[in-house]
Amino acid sequence: MKKLIPALLIAAALWFYMFSPWTQGWPNFWLVMSCSALILTALAISSKATLTIRRPLLQLAAGIVIAFALWGIFWVGDKLSAMLFSFARPEVDAVYAMKQGLPPWAIALLLLFLIGPAEEFFWRGYVQRELQQRTSPNAGLAITAVIYALVHVWSFNFMLIMAALVAGLVWGLIYRIKPEALPALIVSHALWDTLVFILLPI
Repeated sequence: MKKLIPALLIAAALWFYMFSPWTQGWPNFWLVMSCSALILTALAISSKATLTIRRPLLQLAAGIVIAFALWGIFWVGDKLSAMLFSFARPEVDAVYAMKQGLPPWAIALLLLFLIGPAEEFFWRGYVQRELQQRTSPNAGLAITAVIYALVHVWSFNFMLIMAALVAGLVWGLIYRIKPEALPALIVSHALWDTLVFILLPI
């Protein structure tokens, strides 16, 4: 825990800088997000987090299936939330407004090859693994998902916070059941980010 708590505080500070209305967009959201991804990766590696890839084709296929399934969950959730809450669509549109600053193809590459993989490696491959070992598998899953959602709180965007919670619970549950599926989760996180943000916006 001596390394985990400082790592979480650093992640919280990075997410504050990226999403708070006082710092958002300066100097550039995607530059800050990319730097944050590199920092998270370094923190995970320095804490002995590792990635073992067994049956790579199966991991790739599973990651693709999970990504599209999660996209479908969010598509349904978007329709339901729009019917229930008047603020839902404007808040979703506010998330998509973050696409400013870089061409879509550049954002897609960053999400697919840097940001998505780094986040999953850090949150599941390091944080959840560590918490499951220190507490219990179910507690580790729940605590990680809640922290992952809470670091988005400075966006003051309920839909973004709930999206992080739902996605974190899905990825976390899969990791809880099958930790060796981490490569598939990395693929799914990277592809889902790219799908929902660039290729197939909801």
